[in-house]
Amino acid sequence: MTDASTTSPVSALSVCVFCGSRTGINPAYEETATAVGEMLAHKRYRLVYGAGDVGLMGAVARAAQAKGAETFGVIPTHLLPKEVGKRDLTRFIITENMHERKKVMFMNSDAIVVLPGGAGSLDEFFEVLTWRQIGLHDKPIYLLSIDDYWKPLEDLMTHIIDQGFAPKSSGQLYRTVKSVQELATELATLRD
Repeated sequence: MTDASTTSPVSALSVCVFCGSRTGINPAYEETATAVGEMLAHKRYRLVYGAGDVGLMGAVARAAQAKGAETFGVIPTHLLPKEVGKRDLTRFIITENMHERKKVMFMNSDAIVVLPGGAGSLDEFFEVLTWRQIGLHDKPIYLLSIDDYWKPLEDLMTHIIDQGFAPKSSGQLYRTVKSVQELATELATLRD
């Protein structure tokens, strides 16, 4: 693992943001990613994310940086060219693989937020959800469901529970929020 970083004090709260390396077709997704980055900076929270400078990842990071937030990015070697590793972050860490990336991001955060994304974002969500379900952590997990983006996932979770493949309590292991303001309100309850 390589760490190219500047020294800076750790913020009051470190928020891991999982999101797409694409912007998607709805302009609201990128607008929301930008608003999340600005909100994190305004609250003096540290952004922990996948270190890319493309898609929603790039939008959230650029917005957070522009407003003065600490940024902690983690990217595996094989994605440096594809996700355009953003080397001007407060901390920029290069890992050998995806598993190490997720572990480092998770270990350096106090809460997890999932913005719209694809298979990678789903993988990240289900990994931290599973870890919480089996008692490996109790960090809060938030789905930021802009324009009901995550409604099909919520329906799938209900189906899994209804079919007996997960306990009813699984639905309480994460929270769905519909706006950046609602997310900010939730995060504010964690640490002030």
